[in-house]
Amino acid sequence: MPGAAIKVENLVRRFGDFIAVDGISFTVDRGEIFGFLGPNGSGKSTTIRMLCGLLAPSSGKAVVLGSDVAKESESVRAQIGYMSQLFSLYPDLTVDENLEFYAGIYGINGRLMKDRKEKLVEKLGLGGYRKMLASSLPGGFRQRLALACALMHDPGLIFLDEPTAGMDPLARRVFWEIIYSLAKEGATIFCTTHYMDEAEYCNRMALLYAGRLIAEGTPAKVREMMRGVLLELSCDSIYRAESLLVDMPGIVEVTPYGMRIHLVVSSMDSVPAIKEKLESGGIKVSDIKRISPGIEDVFVSLMREQEGAAK
Repeated sequence: MPGAAIKVENLVRRFGDFIAVDGISFTVDRGEIFGFLGPNGSGKSTTIRMLCGLLAPSSGKAVVLGSDVAKESESVRAQIGYMSQLFSLYPDLTVDENLEFYAGIYGINGRLMKDRKEKLVEKLGLGGYRKMLASSLPGGFRQRLALACALMHDPGLIFLDEPTAGMDPLARRVFWEIIYSLAKEGATIFCTTHYMDEAEYCNRMALLYAGRLIAEGTPAKVREMMRGVLLELSCDSIYRAESLLVDMPGIVEVTPYGMRIHLVVSSMDSVPAIKEKLESGGIKVSDIKRISPGIEDVFVSLMREQEGAAK
């Protein structure tokens, strides 16, 4: 189908004096996996609820699959699949019963319901659990069941709100393989997450902070938005090193990363001074090198820039 799956223009949502979503604009193309990233409380879930026709915008406009969410919310909800952040299935129903219940909500019955149920049970690996109560399913399989219920009416656009929250790394990877398979079949995926590494799974993404859009583009394009040069420092005392470097001229950002420190500096000219500062403080430097930034590095850099501008 021609045209964008989602088009958002200056979308705002207020709760009293609090602005949860502050004038964001973006477009999601049909058939792509679009990541909507940001920390908890950044406005991701509020945005997704507006796009699903569950919450009216305070101002601005959002068009989903050709329907205005403020004026045609019922049309929007009929065309989309929505998997909420919180587990929203019926715990005292089995896998089969949950699927049949959600099929009935969308008016799907008889042979069509049975065919779709069987297809989804096989696709999402639920065959060995179909007589088990939803409340008894392992966490990753509860999420698979929630996704299956959202897919029962075969929507072309699927909203996933923090779908992998609480999953272990292996379960997250398997879930993303399922998302990829849906996209290959032509579905458009809109996925919110606070896991920055999941951005690499997306065709394009938007980074949200304090209700504002601070970056948008492919993962490669977003990485290019890094302000300054990113260094990785290895030394024998990262916490002492952090305290010595945090206010040093030429250093924009100091962030501990496991047993190393990531430094954002204005230029490579700062490296000799950094080594001298640490060694004079009795800290042995094992290595200091320039590295390519990840999405999390870029997000932290842009977030600090926003905080500085606000001050």
